[in-house]
Amino acid sequence: MKHTRLIFAASLAFVLLGAAFAAPDPVAPVLPKQFGGWQIAGSARISNDPAMADPVNAAVLKEYGFTHFESATYTRDDGRKLDVKAASFADASGAYGAYTFYKTPPMLIEKIGDDAASMDERVLFYRGNILVDALFQKLSAMSAAELRELADGIPLPSGSTRNLPSLPGYLPTQSYLNLKNSAKYVVGPAALQKVEAPVPGELVDFNAGAEVVIGKFNSSGGDATLMLISYPTPQIAADHLRRIAGNPSGSGTATQSPVSAKRTGPIVVIASGPLSQSEAKTLLASVNYDANVTWNENTYFTKKDNIANLLVNVIILCFVIIGFALVAGVAFGGARILARRLFPQLGLVRAEDRGFTSLHLSEKASDPSTGKITPSIKTV
Repeated sequence: MKHTRLIFAASLAFVLLGAAFAAPDPVAPVLPKQFGGWQIAGSARISNDPAMADPVNAAVLKEYGFTHFESATYTRDDGRKLDVKAASFADASGAYGAYTFYKTPPMLIEKIGDDAASMDERVLFYRGNILVDALFQKLSAMSAAELRELADGIPLPSGSTRNLPSLPGYLPTQSYLNLKNSAKYVVGPAALQKVEAPVPGELVDFNAGAEVVIGKFNSSGGDATLMLISYPTPQIAADHLRRIAGNPSGSGTATQSPVSAKRTGPIVVIASGPLSQSEAKTLLASVNYDANVTWNENTYFTKKDNIANLLVNVIILCFVIIGFALVAGVAFGGARILARRLFPQLGLVRAEDRGFTSLHLSEKASDPSTGKITPSIKTV
């Protein structure tokens, strides 16, 4: 019985120890205790479940790389309340995509964080890889400045996770409806299904590494949709363009039928809506892929990594070589002088003490037999 208890205790200890090692690291809170005169009421609530952030669009948040959710209520001395929700993503592209997903055309553009939009008492903005949704009980003239202070305190991600997607930059700006609010950046079928895309997810094929951006444009017949689908290589894009062109109805799930499509580099461009042929061609022609080579290696401007410092080192090296040559010459000459004095029997005499042969061209001799005049040669 005693042995059984010992075995049970040892097993329990191993289980607890394994659970301790398997427990995930605690998530550092993003929301501060106070900012801009607001004080947190209680403590922030943190969860790794995307359903806690948005029960309806939990699958969409997963597609954007959702990591955890944090919410808190803030109060002021005058009794006002502010509810703040912060969703963290794996990189800035995920936060930007979620921001475009929740942003609606009626919202007003604000200068908070990296980008922001507001409607009534609600302000939506993202900063780095964090998406923040703030709901004021009552707005004031300083509400925007208070949220700017909150955004400035959010830590930014490091390395390439801070980079934003380049695909939205290919949307043309002419006749663009709601430039900041109609663009939707999509990386998965769940989000694509909810943004009324002209092509369904089956044809887009996100498993091939596709990413999508959708924007609204003016046309003579009404609002048109321009959809850009980016693939890893031009070959993959060409293959999917043939699939889309061969199924213009979008398998019956798309909201609009594509009017026309083209490929530019690894990007498939689709124009949809009440467009004439000339309008469709003009809209498609406004999107052209530009292959940019980005040098992303760190550059430094310290004394060690400066071209002027290289030139100084070259000059110093020249002086070192000259000095070495002088020292070597003095050492060689001194060694000869010392050897001549210590070992005169070796015949190490000066060059001027030796005999040498010279041509005396000024002293000419004639040969009686031939009559030729040749210079005289003397040995001194």
